[in-house]
Amino acid sequence: MNKLLATLIASVFATAAYAQTPAPTTVPTSPAISKEQAKADEKVSKAEVKEAKKDADADKDVAKVADKAEKKKAKAHAKAAKAHDKANEKVAKADADDKMKAEAKAEKDIASADTKAAKVDAKQDAKVAKEQAEANRDKSIAAAKTSEVKAKAAADVKEAAAKH
Repeated sequence: MNKLLATLIASVFATAAYAQTPAPTTVPTSPAISKEQAKADEKVSKAEVKEAKKDADADKDVAKVADKAEKKKAKAHAKAAKAHDKANEKVAKADADDKMKAEAKAEKDIASADTKAAKVDAKQDAKVAKEQAEANRDKSIAAAKTSEVKAKAAADVKEAAAKH
């Protein structure tokens, strides 16, 4: 218990130390620096727009795949329900002598239909998960590119400030 408590307290201090932001550096303003700052802001805004567009496209693709998967799942379950009804109907129509045999066959048919529906579910869930992973990858790449542009823009402004 003491070790757990010590770990929690240490993590609070570590988080607090990490969360502190450095003091902003003051950059002397001149027309050249202002111009460079404007260029940097424009580059950053363009990068952010690009990132937002990538995010939206990725989300749209995931939604499209998920919708398609849900339709396929619904179709498979409807087919399974139809097989259940058909099997139960055969049992109801069977003679008294053949009732047990018909019930056994119906159970096999129902199990087969359920298995097929479960396979479709698994396959569609995997497709959605794959698309979600690709979307997350695309979003991460876009965020990294935006961070790169921001860092380069900040460096350009500092460089311009150093020249003047």
